[in-house]
Amino acid sequence: MARYLLGVDVGTQGTKGVLVRPDGGIVGTASAEYGLLHPRPVWAEQWPNVWFDATCKVIRNLLAQPGISPQEIAGVCTSGLYGGSGIPLDRKMHPVRPCLIWMDRRATSEVKWIKHNVDLDRLFAVTGNWVDSYFGYTKILWIKQNEPENWKKIALFLPPNAYINYRLTGIVAIDHSSAGNLGGLYDIHTHAWSEEMAQALGIPLALMPKKIVPSEQIIGEVTTDSAQLTGLAPGTPVLAGGVDAPMATFAAGALNRGDNIAMMGTSTCWGIIHSGEGFAKELVSMPHVVDAEDKTYTWGGSATSGALASWFKDRLGSGASFADLDRAAADIPPGAQGLIALPYFMGERAPLWDPNARGALVGLTLSHTAGHIFRALLEATAYSLRHAIETGEEIGLPLSAATTVVGGVARSKLWLSILADVTGRPIRTLATEGIGAPLGDAFLVGMATGLFKNYGDIRDWIRYSKPTAPDPDQKAVYDKYYRLYRDLYRNLRNSLHVLSRLSADQANTR
Repeated sequence: MARYLLGVDVGTQGTKGVLVRPDGGIVGTASAEYGLLHPRPVWAEQWPNVWFDATCKVIRNLLAQPGISPQEIAGVCTSGLYGGSGIPLDRKMHPVRPCLIWMDRRATSEVKWIKHNVDLDRLFAVTGNWVDSYFGYTKILWIKQNEPENWKKIALFLPPNAYINYRLTGIVAIDHSSAGNLGGLYDIHTHAWSEEMAQALGIPLALMPKKIVPSEQIIGEVTTDSAQLTGLAPGTPVLAGGVDAPMATFAAGALNRGDNIAMMGTSTCWGIIHSGEGFAKELVSMPHVVDAEDKTYTWGGSATSGALASWFKDRLGSGASFADLDRAAADIPPGAQGLIALPYFMGERAPLWDPNARGALVGLTLSHTAGHIFRALLEATAYSLRHAIETGEEIGLPLSAATTVVGGVARSKLWLSILADVTGRPIRTLATEGIGAPLGDAFLVGMATGLFKNYGDIRDWIRYSKPTAPDPDQKAVYDKYYRLYRDLYRNLRNSLHVLSRLSADQANTR
């Protein structure tokens, strides 16, 4: 008898997995870390074998716990980072080159071409999304334009979770959230590939998976070969899964219109659920990982959040731990005594859509310390979150009473208090913090195998923390800094773009 539900999330910097009982009890967790390839500034890619090897390792470690039998696993569901272009595969299903992930911003020329050659209003009307080098369809065009020999070899593009599923089952399928997040090619109203947009963009739909399925659909079973690699029993059901951000949002209980979750790990995805009335060019929209044809997940957020803290710790922290840096920053007043950071270290996504934006520290004096700079970086992520939330409010979507924060940022009480004070909203976290998307994956296994009948049952698994309430006095201070934060980008935009071009020119001459 199946006793356990297995969820795995393939992330940007590591893969996490969880084994859960049907009552929501956590049996065990496992993780495996890896890095990224950055061939040039603002380029980011990865070979898919890194992801698959990490997935196998995580599953083996989960199954190695005492008393766990592979035959007791009801099924496995995998979510994944937004894979950008998707993994380019040849006819033998071998990777042609690394996958250009969400963080990659190289497709700037392709964006310009699209803006001059494609009806952008029609693109938005069909897909619910705009044009930016963030979207996978622009990255696909980059490969087409810049790597013609590779382009000739490519037979299929698969997002990371779909590639993992293929390696487990031998079946090719893509879920609706991953198809929608590709942008450009997916009709968000008919929930199918758009031949009209494919022709306009010059991307053959033959390169896309033919089968588009709900995230909770069983697409196949673990093969004998993949059973040997993972330790799973042959025949174990494998679900389609989905993109990590909406999956983490579902794992935090977001099901109804207005529910909003800030997934803050390497980057920030502040997402809100609606019924198709909340599309905006400034934000990203895709089908939710539950009720895909009726519920839409729309998000905005910075390309860097936890990545900023990691950058500072690793490059400038002089061996200090995150706890040390938190303590130093906690002694600094709001506004970091006149220091503001712009968090655009990898360009910026929604709602700015500026791949040529760059990070900045403005207001530095000789009296500023490492604690000031670290606090300014934490505050910058909060300003970015507020910008995304305000954009959601401007398109008329109601927000639930509190914003739930999930991901690594939720482990810092200081960071949570800054988020509350800057946004002016109560900020809550999960008692099961640290699990996130894999918990949503595991619950979908229960839906697919008939253990649960209602998506809302996931709330029986969830316990929320007491919300961190905003401090009105701190909020008043941050309101002034936030206005200045928005002004600084507008005032520095042209200079940041010049710096971006100079950096690119130097990289091209190496």
